[in-house]
Amino acid sequence: MSAAAADPTGLAETARPAGPTGPVGSGTTPVVTLGTRSLTPVFVRLKLSLLRNGLRQSSGRTAAYVVSVVFALLVAAGQLLGLILLRGNDGAATLVVVLTALVALGWAMLPLFFPSGDETLDPSRLVMLPLRPQSLIGALLAASLVGIGPLFTLCLVLGSAIAVAHGAAAVVLSVIAVPLALLVCVALSRAVAAANIRLLTSRKGRDLAVLSGLVIAVGIQFVNFGIQRLNEAGGLSALDPAADVVRWLPPASAIGAVDAVSDGAYGQAAAQLLLSLAALAALVYWWQLSLVKLMTSPDGSTITAAAGPARKESASGLDRLLPEGRTGTVMQRSLRYVWRDPKTKAAWVTSLAIGLIVPLVNALQGNGSIYLACFAAGMLGIQMYNQFGQDTSAFWMVALTISSTRDAYLELRARAYALLVITLPYSALVTILTAALLGDWRALPEALGLSFALLGAMMATGAVASARFPYSIPQGSAYKNVAPGQAGLAWISILGGMLGGALLCAPVIVLTITLHTSGADGWTWLVLPLGTAYGALIAWAGVRLAAPWTASRLPEILTAVSKG
Repeated sequence: MSAAAADPTGLAETARPAGPTGPVGSGTTPVVTLGTRSLTPVFVRLKLSLLRNGLRQSSGRTAAYVVSVVFALLVAAGQLLGLILLRGNDGAATLVVVLTALVALGWAMLPLFFPSGDETLDPSRLVMLPLRPQSLIGALLAASLVGIGPLFTLCLVLGSAIAVAHGAAAVVLSVIAVPLALLVCVALSRAVAAANIRLLTSRKGRDLAVLSGLVIAVGIQFVNFGIQRLNEAGGLSALDPAADVVRWLPPASAIGAVDAVSDGAYGQAAAQLLLSLAALAALVYWWQLSLVKLMTSPDGSTITAAAGPARKESASGLDRLLPEGRTGTVMQRSLRYVWRDPKTKAAWVTSLAIGLIVPLVNALQGNGSIYLACFAAGMLGIQMYNQFGQDTSAFWMVALTISSTRDAYLELRARAYALLVITLPYSALVTILTAALLGDWRALPEALGLSFALLGAMMATGAVASARFPYSIPQGSAYKNVAPGQAGLAWISILGGMLGGALLCAPVIVLTITLHTSGADGWTWLVLPLGTAYGALIAWAGVRLAAPWTASRLPEILTAVSKG
């Protein structure tokens, strides 16, 4: 095979060893120098080659990429046209600086949640090559400009500059400001990725990727809330205070400089442009330091032998607070699932976020109710469902420890306790925050009582559903939560259990309504102790009822949860 065929990118030739060399121990150190060829075109060709070869793997991947490119180009053209049409509008400057800042924030967050989205630029893949980190910066930056994201950002920044550029001086400055803003965004993304690449390629990094959908969903809710607030405020003028701050933050300061020149504020424009230039220099320097550290310092896989004697395991603060025996062991295992298992963590974070957002956003909009705080208890109570499914095929080790109804009862009770460690204080916190935003402190005790009663009812029905309708949770896909053929079991377990929980909570709801309709508002505080006691009682009864079913159905449960 020829040298050209073995190295189509020319990277090896670019970084070839040169100078005197000698055998090991001869005292002559190999000297590595860069060839006359620049690294930049090599890395750009490498990016294009890997992208092309990746698309050749399957027609489905090629079709998805083409569709995404077409969609991105249509959106980019639309936003460019929209920003151009915004030219001359009083709120144009406010909108464009805020949009530029949001795009920069997206560039900073993207590598944290999609660490494998641009694997061709992973600097850890270059560690074994004889290349100096300083020489890689320009080449990697140029290669980073190849793709849909940079094109999309360029259209937005260009449209923003056109929208606020009035006069020859502003147009001239735009020629500098537009590429500067784009370079700041790309350098920010690369610097963040290089500084965190070892984390992002680890298990915790994969956990972040699993949670990315939640972050997007939560972000959409906040954007929706912001748009509603803007409509209520009567236009973009409500963003003026934020824009006054953002226009001094790079890379939005580059677009702010164009607007300042249009208004004749040349000193302010110079200061804002210098801020963006300084930010680009600082990001490149940070990026370079991260590359030096990445390419010269050992990682965890190379220092294990030199780390000395293994540290003695010591219990954490929470572990010391847990009870002894089986209860404490099961609670510790369940809480570790919440922290370490990506699927379990994603489900918990989703419930925590949505349970907080729904009541608080409605309260901020002025049309909320303190009773919406019960939504948090309902979302968290769902985590009691399919308790054995989260163990997957490892449930057989748990099954070996269950030989009687008593063992099954202790197992289920401990799992419920582990959930209550998080759900009880969180439900109380959401209820208190909702009451504070609404100023409805008088209704706080009854809302807490209803939340605790609903939580207890969900624990009861969740224990029964876990024993009667277990199903497997596939671990190979981040987007599948039910194994094929078990969707019906999942729907019966969750929807049936939630309906049963609402029915079990009916006595406390009836008590609350009766106190209000009878004019006994002064006695509504009784709902808190009565609801709490009722929730504890109904949860205990549900676990008691589910224990014999769990003990007698261990083979069926093990088969069901091991399918995925």
